[in-house]
Amino acid sequence: MDLHWMREALIMADEAFDAQEVPIGSIFVREGKVIARARNRTNELMNATRHAELEAIDYILSLYPPSSPSFATHPHRSLTDNPFKETTLYVTVEPCIMCSSALRQVGIKRVVFGAGNERFGGCGSVVGCHKDPALVNSPPFVAVGGYYREEAIMLLRKFYLTENVNAPNPKSKANRILKTKFQRKSSATTWHCPLQE
Repeated sequence: MDLHWMREALIMADEAFDAQEVPIGSIFVREGKVIARARNRTNELMNATRHAELEAIDYILSLYPPSSPSFATHPHRSLTDNPFKETTLYVTVEPCIMCSSALRQVGIKRVVFGAGNERFGGCGSVVGCHKDPALVNSPPFVAVGGYYREEAIMLLRKFYLTENVNAPNPKSKANRILKTKFQRKSSATTWHCPLQE
């Protein structure tokens, strides 16, 4: 099922690409059903926090608002009041540090991602927000990566070949060439994809 849902996340990433956004898409799944689909909207909304994960979190909380006043500090305390407790996020690129922190704070159960995020990754590539013991008020979540990794990377590469009309000082990219070869994942990376071992 993980591969099925990752294909759905790739569809959302394609939608982001078509909207001239960094092509990252996410699907939140609970009990075998999609409860939210989202894509990056940072350029559209001119707001750097509008990553796919945060867009979906806001949508889910609008449908299932927690009634417990302690939800923000103890999301797993209530067995019935947390829409994220039994939810898996499928996202094409490893959540950044901001999104990983938010996912942990809302109490997500599991995150499955495609490509690692070697600049801003919050699920092990740079920082391990998903399991950092210093975050005592939020339970850790499981994070696994590498699902449709090459497809996610290719979407990013295609995007970064295009002229970013939303950039303050757009740079000409007419001479850039699309790289189609992939490096193997680093063995130092803390995440793995069981399907590719």
